[in-house]
Amino acid sequence: MRPSIFLHLKKRLICTAMLSTLALTGCQIESSTTSTTTQQPSVSDASHYQSVIDAAQGKPSMDVLRAFISQEPLLTDPAQHQANIDSLWQMLTQMKPEQIQGIEADENILLGWVDLLDIYQNNKDDPEALRTGIEDWKTRYPHNPGAKNLPSALVQGTVTKVGANPRIALFLPMSGQGQVFGQAIMQGFLDAQKGLPSGPASQAAAAPAAPQSSGNDVLDQIYQEVAATVNENANAEVASSSVRIDATPTNTQSVKIFDTQGKAIPQLVAQASSEGYNLIVGPLLKSEVQAIAQMNTPVNVLALNELDANQLQPRANLCYFSLSPEDEAKNAANQMKLDGKQMPLVLVPASPFGDRIAKAFAEEWQAKGGGTALMQTFGSTASLKESINRGQGIRMTGTPISVDTQGMAPTSGGVDAVYIVATRDELTLVKPMIDMAISSRQRPALYASSRSNQGNSNADYRFEMEGVKFSEVPLLAGANNNLRKQAQGKVNNDYSLFRLYAMGIDAWSLANNYDNLQQHSGQFRVNGASGTLSVHDNCVIYRELPWLQFKQGQVKPAQ
Repeated sequence: MRPSIFLHLKKRLICTAMLSTLALTGCQIESSTTSTTTQQPSVSDASHYQSVIDAAQGKPSMDVLRAFISQEPLLTDPAQHQANIDSLWQMLTQMKPEQIQGIEADENILLGWVDLLDIYQNNKDDPEALRTGIEDWKTRYPHNPGAKNLPSALVQGTVTKVGANPRIALFLPMSGQGQVFGQAIMQGFLDAQKGLPSGPASQAAAAPAAPQSSGNDVLDQIYQEVAATVNENANAEVASSSVRIDATPTNTQSVKIFDTQGKAIPQLVAQASSEGYNLIVGPLLKSEVQAIAQMNTPVNVLALNELDANQLQPRANLCYFSLSPEDEAKNAANQMKLDGKQMPLVLVPASPFGDRIAKAFAEEWQAKGGGTALMQTFGSTASLKESINRGQGIRMTGTPISVDTQGMAPTSGGVDAVYIVATRDELTLVKPMIDMAISSRQRPALYASSRSNQGNSNADYRFEMEGVKFSEVPLLAGANNNLRKQAQGKVNNDYSLFRLYAMGIDAWSLANNYDNLQQHSGQFRVNGASGTLSVHDNCVIYRELPWLQFKQGQVKPAQ
C-alpha cells in the first residue's frame, strides 16, 4: 500500500471531477500537450518524443512518462502501439512513490496510469481482485489507451490456471469456406474427449505368401514384384512399432463450439469469458489469431495457427499449435543429419511459401552443425511437363539459402540429399526429372514432405517412388490403425482432413495439459496423432514426424 500516492491521487481525482463538471456546463478548459483535448500531436513530433525516451536510457522520470503518453496516439502499427504501452507500464512500475509528483489536474491520461498502478500494487497477489479492480478502472478511465490494450505484464498478473478440467470454448469456422476444415478438427477434438480406440498400436497387414523358388533368378524377381502388387492399398495400413499415440486426458466438462465465420473475435472472447469458459482453443485463421493476440485478453488461449516469428511475444496465457510445414522442413533437416548427409538441396515451389520452407530447413540444418544448404525452385505442373517433353531434367545445383548466419562457409562436394516439397502430381514429374539428370553413381537420397502423400496409391506409383522417404503424421504412419479406421469414416478418406482430424485430437490433449505447456516448456512431451509434440519459445508447439519409405512396392517405416 502506498498511502502518500493514494492521497495525492484522491486530490487530483477530485479536481478532475470538478473540472469535468465545469466543462459540461459550457466552460472552456485549456490543456497541455498531455491532456485529453481533441488537439493531437503532429506526426512530425514522433521523433521528438522518441528522442526523449531514448535519451533517458531506461531511467524512470515523469518527463519520459509524458513522452510515452504523447507518442501513443501517433502509433498506428498494433505491435508498436502495444510496445509503447508495455514500456510505459514497465517504467511506471519501477518508479518510487516520491518520483510520482507534479501531475497537473488536466493530465487525465497520466492520472489514469498512476491510479492503475495503485490498483496493481494493492491487488497483485490476488488475480481475481486485480481483475475486478481493472474492470472498475476501465469504467472510470474509458479514454485511457490501457482501457483498450492493457500492458502485457499486467494481463499476466490476472491470468489464472485452467486446472485439470478446463471449461473449453472451441473457436472454429463452422460455416462458410472454412467449414470442412473446422468440422474435421472439431470431430477429432470431440472424439478425443470420448477416448481413443485401443488395440494394437501397430499391426501389420497380412502379407501375401511368398512364391516358391523356380530356380530362375529373373522369374523369381518378377514373382516377388507381382506379389507386392496384390494389395493395391498396401500403404493404407503401415505397420510401425516405433510410433505410438498416447491416450487422451479425461475431462467430462461440456465443450461449446463457437462459429468464427463472419464474427468479431473480441465479441466471441467476451461471450466465452462471460459464460465461464476459462480456455479458448482456436481460432484457426491466422488473421483471427493476430486479432486475439493483439487483444491481450486475460483468458487462456491455445491458438490453432502460428504467427510469424517477429510477432511472437512471451505470454503466460497464449500458446500456438499448427500443422506447420516449417516444422516438417526442420524434421527433414534432422533426418538428413541422422542419415549422415552432407550437402542438401531443397527443391520447392517458386513462391513465398517455398521460400519460407527453404529458410526453415536451412536454419535447422545449420543449427545442427551443417554448412550451406542449396535451394532450387520449380514452376507449375504444366511447366514441369513441358520440361520433360524437351528431355530436360533437374540438375543437382542451386543457390545458397541465406539465413543471416555469420561466418558460415559453403560446404564442398556434390549434392547427396534432396528435400522435395511438392504435391503428388508434382512429385510424379519431379522424381523422373531428377533421374534424367543424374547418373546411377551420383544418385542422391530423396526426401519428401507429407504434402505429396495422398494415400490409395497404386502399385505403379509405389514402384516409381522406390527409395523415396517422406514424413507423415503418426495417425497415417501406422501408430494406431484402429484409430485410423475410425477417422476414415469421419473424413471420407481425405488425407488433408485426416491430418486436421489428428490436429483436433492433439488440440484436446494440449488443452487438458495447458498449465504444463507454460510451466514445464522444456520437459513437456506428448506422442500425438499429428506428431511428437514439445514446447518451444513463446509457447509454440513443435511437431516431430516419423518417416516412411517406398520399398519394393510397399510403404514401410524408413530405415
